[in-house]
Amino acid sequence: MKRALVLVVVTLFVIAVAGLVSAAEKARVKQITGEVVTVDAAAKTLTVKGKKAEAVVTTDDKTVVKLGKEKKSLSDVKIGDTVMVKYTEAGGKAVAKSIEIKPAKAAAKAGKKAAEPAKPAEAAKPAPKPAEPAKPAAKPKSGGY
Repeated sequence: MKRALVLVVVTLFVIAVAGLVSAAEKARVKQITGEVVTVDAAAKTLTVKGKKAEAVVTTDDKTVVKLGKEKKSLSDVKIGDTVMVKYTEAGGKAVAKSIEIKPAKAAAKAGKKAAEPAKPAEAAKPAPKPAEPAKPAAKPKSGGY
């Protein structure tokens, strides 16, 4: 009888540990860095377009938004900002753990060429005059044959 009880307890323990390991794998933190495409403060979501993919991320009361060491809020995130979002997927939704707004200098440095304004076009120069036809070469005068 004691063996059966010990066997049941051990089995339940193994199932519980396996469930915890499975839950820990599901809560793995992912990261995306890219440009903010949309921000909806009312719905507490933002869309980030990274190099490989685009992610719609939901924020909650535990989400930390920072610009450098300074704490910010979702309303401080603007379209076009470069951000690094760390999130977990739960219930089919990406829930942000942290959002780091990249400083403008770093964003400008990374995309310097894209951020430079286009140079104004120079005024059109008049077309060069066509070259005058060459005059036939003067025939040397010869004294005869």
